[in-house]
Amino acid sequence: MEFAGYFAAILIGLVLGIMGGGGSILAVPVLVYLFGFQPVISTSYSLFIVGFTAFIGAWNYYRNKEIDFKAALYFGFPSMVSVFFTRKIILPSLPEFIPFFGMFEINKQTAIMVLFSILMVISAVSMIRKKKYFSSENGEKPDPLIIILAGAGEGLLTGLVGAGGGFLIIPALVVLTGIDMKKAVGTSLLIIAVKSVIGFSGDFGHIVIDPLFLAVFSALTAVGIIIGIYSASKISGEKLKPAFGWFVLVMGAFILIKEIIIK
Repeated sequence: MEFAGYFAAILIGLVLGIMGGGGSILAVPVLVYLFGFQPVISTSYSLFIVGFTAFIGAWNYYRNKEIDFKAALYFGFPSMVSVFFTRKIILPSLPEFIPFFGMFEINKQTAIMVLFSILMVISAVSMIRKKKYFSSENGEKPDPLIIILAGAGEGLLTGLVGAGGGFLIIPALVVLTGIDMKKAVGTSLLIIAVKSVIGFSGDFGHIVIDPLFLAVFSALTAVGIIIGIYSASKISGEKLKPAFGWFVLVMGAFILIKEIIIK
């Protein structure tokens, strides 16, 4: 199982390199089901892995001048504060058994996986649908408060499930700031990189980290993203995205069934 997990690390980076996002949604399921880590630990490891690989991707966009630093500051800073607060305060404070609409209690670890599976399904749908984002480039100035609130909300979600959230950040940047898609992808990778590492730092003192495992897994993911970046000119990310979306949808449904029905 561990061999399959290390192979999946390369796949995660490959998808990130080709499509500019999406691969990180697989990190938590790989860590939980192939390596046997608890969900809370997996979300922590995922933040580091996603942050590390996103930095590599962001550097490529930076060299091509496809990062909007102003948009990254408006959206990214509140996201970074939110994800750190979530990992440092909110997640450790959650009880081991969480009441569910007053009907029954759900285990904290199970709740994280259920929330993550729902995120996977939403992410999958966004990849499958050939949608176009509307831009705010119509003469109106973007509302900084809305951008800040959107960033804080996205950071909260990232802190809870340990995924990068690129499928949320990219449309938010396009709609709320009016930047084009290429710059939105590059800016998203920069935001994901910084906030993921900051979120990971919020776990210090709460979670015991295995640095050797993280180093090996992250190195394999980095190999994947480098291959993906150089393959992007030959493989259409837009054509690959729907197929990958269906795969993520099946995975999300499987996790939901496993955690709620089979468990």
